[in-house]
Amino acid sequence: MGHADLIDNEEVRTPRLSLRRPTDADIDTIYRIHSDPRAYAHNPADALATRAEAEERYRRWNEHWNQHGFGYWTVHSQLRTHQPLGFCGIKLMQLHGRTILNLFYRLDPLAWGNGVATEAATTVVNWAAAHLPDHPVIARVRPDNAASLKVAARAGLRRAPHLDTDGEDGLDWIFTSNWPDDAEPGHDPRP
Repeated sequence: MGHADLIDNEEVRTPRLSLRRPTDADIDTIYRIHSDPRAYAHNPADALATRAEAEERYRRWNEHWNQHGFGYWTVHSQLRTHQPLGFCGIKLMQLHGRTILNLFYRLDPLAWGNGVATEAATTVVNWAAAHLPDHPVIARVRPDNAASLKVAARAGLRRAPHLDTDGEDGLDWIFTSNWPDDAEPGHDPRP
């Protein structure tokens, strides 16, 4: 992606939310959310113990933006002017030998329960379909994370049990859109 694309992608808006490319001003929010045991309960490998770890996470997120022109956005309310609500976005990774867009959403527990995660995730999935249609979007969700399972489904992703895999914190249930096998009616992709 060129520089013009990078500028165009740095903010995405919905009626309620503004998703903006993170800046170093977001490091404290990265730390606050990723050090809250409620926020990482289903993904303990994502826990942060120090602000320095948050700085490193921000550096990796920013590097992805610099290389690809997209990544994780910081989620802000357009209705209120308080601290960021959390993070949502996509990053390139590999799954079963394919380059995919991994959907990530993690919000401050104070923002849970009012549709912010679904709105942000749906916005990101739609953005990916419009801007990166050659890559499948997937969400990796722990089977016991009922809220995240609902967000993935409401964002338009379908459960794909044939793609399930072991993740850092246990079994990942995979939800997807635009997986190549999706285009073949009646195709059973299981081995």
